[in-house]
Amino acid sequence: MEYIIIIISAIFVNNIVLAQFLGICPFLGVSNKVGTAIGMTAAVTFVIILATIVTYLAQKYILDVFGIQYMQTVTFILVIAALVQMVEIILKKVSPPLYQALGIYLPLITTNCAVLGVAILTIQKDYNLLEGVVYGTSISLGFGFALVIFAGIREQMDLVKIPKGMQGIPIALVTAGILALAFMGFAGLV
Repeated sequence: MEYIIIIISAIFVNNIVLAQFLGICPFLGVSNKVGTAIGMTAAVTFVIILATIVTYLAQKYILDVFGIQYMQTVTFILVIAALVQMVEIILKKVSPPLYQALGIYLPLITTNCAVLGVAILTIQKDYNLLEGVVYGTSISLGFGFALVIFAGIREQMDLVKIPKGMQGIPIALVTAGILALAFMGFAGLV
């Protein structure tokens, strides 16, 4: 039951983009097309799950053991950057088609604050490793859910006439605000 609460809470109630405001840059920058949004979602999901596992282990078996918890943020940033580079190198060698499909999204994930946020929140919420992986996966799905919905809305907005002063980022921000309000309706679920 606890895992179901984590899943529903992470996807809908505490959506990483619309409630916690982490990952806004790719949310606004990569949401012009649904296909692009799906590619970014896949890349972010993979990296968040991997980063959650490695940062959890680093926290429990290195930072906590040596009493250097104050190095958490720096350590997590280095771990995430190294993971993204490692994944990029491995994918380039092992699966060139997948590497081409992810394209520019993989290096962009290094600067996605949602990845770092999930790693830190997993530790702050005192989750064990399995709960952390479930949480990271659910957060990724929530990120993707919001991103794909937003991309679909933006594709539809390209088909209608929008006043000149509201075209581009202004209407995107207004739409994101309305989408965040819609997600607030899930607050009573858990």
